[in-house]
Amino acid sequence: MEVSRYPKYTFTWLGGLVLLGGYIFGSIVIVLLTVFWDLIFKQSIQGKEWFVMVANAVVFISMIAAFDFLIVRPTTQKKLNFNFSPTNFYTYLLIFPMMIGMMFIGEFITAQIPTTGPFFGEYYKFFEELMSKLTDDPVIMIITAVIMAPVFEEIVFRGIIQKGLINAGVQPWKAILFASVVFGLVHANPWQFVGAALLGCVLGLVYYKTKSLFLPILLHAFNNLCSSVLVFYTKTESFADAFKVPEWIIAIIGIVLFSLFYYLFMKKYKVHYSEI
Repeated sequence: MEVSRYPKYTFTWLGGLVLLGGYIFGSIVIVLLTVFWDLIFKQSIQGKEWFVMVANAVVFISMIAAFDFLIVRPTTQKKLNFNFSPTNFYTYLLIFPMMIGMMFIGEFITAQIPTTGPFFGEYYKFFEELMSKLTDDPVIMIITAVIMAPVFEEIVFRGIIQKGLINAGVQPWKAILFASVVFGLVHANPWQFVGAALLGCVLGLVYYKTKSLFLPILLHAFNNLCSSVLVFYTKTESFADAFKVPEWIIAIIGIVLFSLFYYLFMKKYKVHYSEI
């Protein structure tokens, strides 16, 4: 029997605490960097276009490193390592239309969430102001959203949490759902929660079936690239606005695309991947 070069770690409540500890440590580093920058350069680093990009990188690297050194290495005697192998071309022809269908469905559901009112109105206004700051520099936005976020987030949510839960004996669908819900919750607003949770389910399914993080990262980058283009093109991040069609048409197209290619990917596509 061939021994896998990938560590068979598990994800439990202790792993969750370690990730949280890594998040807190990374956040403290960013605070110290902010204070240091203010003292030395007499200006706020938070006003720099690259600050959010650097802050995200520091926090995610701290989380991943904490899980690696405190959980993976002591329990498996191996360092944290993932399969990033590409797959055959036919797989891409199935997963990308399925992904687009999910994006259309997510947009329709998100469009039903109120953006006005005593609670949602103020929250949405705050959310819009925050997003406008993140999109001031297109280059920084693309680097952060299309390159960095997919890599770091897929390592944490699919590579560490989902895979670790499955290794711990959790049923795959429960592990995928749990990682996806947590992924949605960390976005900290109801409008991104729906799309992120649905995105997580598709990415988790693809990762579980192909055993490679390369495809979830690629799909995640594609999703974020589409969102970034829509932000600059429509200002509302809406396919319906971009294509000049009602939301319900987007929903129907999404359901058809997702249902058809989910069936083909799960039922008709008989390729079985292994991670060794």
